[in-house]
Amino acid sequence: MSTQSLITSTTNRAGLSQETINRLNSQYKQLSFEQRISKLYQDFDANKILVTSSFAATSAYFLHIIASINPKQKIHFINTGFHFPETLAYRDFLQQKFNLDVIDVHPDPHHYQYAVNERLWETDPDLCCSVNKVQPLDLIKEQYDIWVSSLMGWESEHRATLEIFEERRGIIKFNPMIDVSREDRDNYIKTHDLPFHPLVAEGYASIGCSHCTAKGEGREGRWQGKNKTECGLHV
Repeated sequence: MSTQSLITSTTNRAGLSQETINRLNSQYKQLSFEQRISKLYQDFDANKILVTSSFAATSAYFLHIIASINPKQKIHFINTGFHFPETLAYRDFLQQKFNLDVIDVHPDPHHYQYAVNERLWETDPDLCCSVNKVQPLDLIKEQYDIWVSSLMGWESEHRATLEIFEERRGIIKFNPMIDVSREDRDNYIKTHDLPFHPLVAEGYASIGCSHCTAKGEGREGRWQGKNKTECGLHV
């Protein structure tokens, strides 16, 4: 049975029933990461597919696949104003190397300034992430049906529970890399001679805003000393 034949009245913009989502997960689970991306553009309108990248540790792998399959795909980057200079340089490098169409997504200027004045990353990191990351992207997401992420299950306990397709606040979240192993990722990067984020060599395994990122394996370097493991985009 085709995807379209299972569409029913739902709250997500793609109009997919839970039955359809379950069927898609079964179909896509048999495919490789690259095959999943190819099939996504066959199954859904490319104009309704949102791709975001943090241009962090392993973004070259993710973006190399995207660019090779759909060179016209726009890549949205949440520019919080708090990124490491190395992250912005990495973004510019990959943009040129892969000829990417990168669109910076900025927070509301007043919200950003409030975060700076109040040092929200220290006093209220959840609010800081909300106004500088979640809210700006929520406005963009309203224009799309499918949101493609580069999350991998081995990165955290929460991410290990995620499916390939999931409904998230009105949009269908697509996690094509969720079962890609660390070894597979590293082998792909090595085989295609792709660059890691420059801070990886300095001991940063997960890289976000400079105020809330320290050296460490996995995501242990994020929000150290705080009861927080996700910025809020993916929960």
